[in-house]
Amino acid sequence: MGFSMQAPLLKKYGFRIKTRVGLVVDNLLIPGRDAAEAERKLRQIYRDCEILDRSCQQPIAKAVPASYEDVIALITR
Repeated sequence: MGFSMQAPLLKKYGFRIKTRVGLVVDNLLIPGRDAAEAERKLRQIYRDCEILDRSCQQPIAKAVPASYEDVIALITR
């Protein structure tokens, strides 16, 4: 009986933006399941920003805390 202790893979999206006061911010990396989620997170932090460029990075694995039972199962194998 196998199990995985990893959540679904997230991608990192890179953004280059212009803030509402006119400052350009390069290389903002925001994790998300898709581009829409990453952009939503970005706009929560930088309200009214202008997105100048965006890119997608390689997926990252997000670790999920293991339960006591999961740890015992690994030890007793």
